[in-house]
Amino acid sequence: MNRERLGSRMGFIMLSAGCAIGCGNVWKFPWMCGSNGGGSFMLVYILCLIVLGIPALVLEFSLGRAAQTSPLNMFSKLQKPGQKWGGFGWICLIGNIALMAFYTVVCGWIIYYFTRFLTGQNEDLGFVPMITSPSVNVIFLFVTLAVAFIILSFNIQGGLERITKYMMSILLVLMLVLGIHSLLLDGAAEGMTFYLKPDFSKIDGSVVVGAMNQAFFTLSVGMGSMAIFGSYINKERSLMGEAINIIALDTLVAFLAGVIIFPACFTYNLEVNAGPSLLFDTMAAVFNNMSGGRIWGTLFFLFMTFAALSTVLGVCENILAMVRELTGWSRPKGSVLCGIGIFLLALTTALGYSVFHFQPFAEGSAWLDFWDFIVSTNILPLGTLVLALFCCNKFGWGWDNFIKEANTGKGLKVAPWMKPIFQIVLPALIAFIYIYGMINFQWK
Repeated sequence: MNRERLGSRMGFIMLSAGCAIGCGNVWKFPWMCGSNGGGSFMLVYILCLIVLGIPALVLEFSLGRAAQTSPLNMFSKLQKPGQKWGGFGWICLIGNIALMAFYTVVCGWIIYYFTRFLTGQNEDLGFVPMITSPSVNVIFLFVTLAVAFIILSFNIQGGLERITKYMMSILLVLMLVLGIHSLLLDGAAEGMTFYLKPDFSKIDGSVVVGAMNQAFFTLSVGMGSMAIFGSYINKERSLMGEAINIIALDTLVAFLAGVIIFPACFTYNLEVNAGPSLLFDTMAAVFNNMSGGRIWGTLFFLFMTFAALSTVLGVCENILAMVRELTGWSRPKGSVLCGIGIFLLALTTALGYSVFHFQPFAEGSAWLDFWDFIVSTNILPLGTLVLALFCCNKFGWGWDNFIKEANTGKGLKVAPWMKPIFQIVLPALIAFIYIYGMINFQWK
């Protein structure tokens, strides 16, 4: 099978940023930030992105570009004779599928809210009535996957690259408009103080664990979601600069999501620590209380739809690439069968609050929490740990091979002084924070 290519560097940056930018930035980040002290969480999150996120993204892009294959076969292609790293490719496939088992449902919720605001039926919207309605969940899950796999059934330049460039451009414009609008609200100063001023007394182990998991979740690193785009680009640019560009764009969107949400919360006296329903109940209440709220609400959930769909497209492209390498299927055939498979698995989450009751952890947890636990708490940090060990040590691909690939092309390079960060600091920090998180996890 000939390796498909992206048409431009802009396409690569938009596509990689699109995969990173999604519910992690605009749904999960604001409620994680609100629940963990605002500015305190923001500070630790930025540090995690710099110390852990940049190296992890460079590692993943390098692996993909060197292997020129999907994550399923990356490790086995680059490992030395006699090594047994190939099994981690299967964990990448499992991780991507587990992510889509809940992410596609959340994307469906956002599309549902967008349609309700667009059609003027936004007065009686509620998070709990929505998640407990089987028909709403199943219909909008189907819509999400149908849109994604119809786009993916075309070749990568004509389908995924073209659509993502338009979506990301519109998304950034919408966010700037909504952000400026929020900064003009009465509670803007109070909201921005909560959001950006760190309270060091609130920084504890759980905030650090949450910030690390959020950094990996928002960048989609650790399970090959980014490596696939590395395999679609040429060697004109070194990978450190590209990783920084993508993280900067990703962080800008997460930052703007907070700028949109927190001033609105303080203006209308709404809870900033409402958790997963923050985006839905809180923002719907904001728009229903403001003049021109239906228009602002429609724009807000349109931008949310673009953000969520861009990640669904990126991760489903990854799953499709792996399945096609396994089976030799064409894009259209692979799209149909992958779409059906993910739809059936995601029904667990879609019906998890109504038909398929399941409490994996503490009271109130459901299928969504189970899939999120597998992906965010386990596969993403542990996958990044494996990446670091594989790329930076002789018992894997090796530091020299990694550096040669990462630094090929124009742009910022991985400097020799950074070796201890990649080889020692990154894996040690991940291992420590992961173990701490597991010990303190709310199992019951």
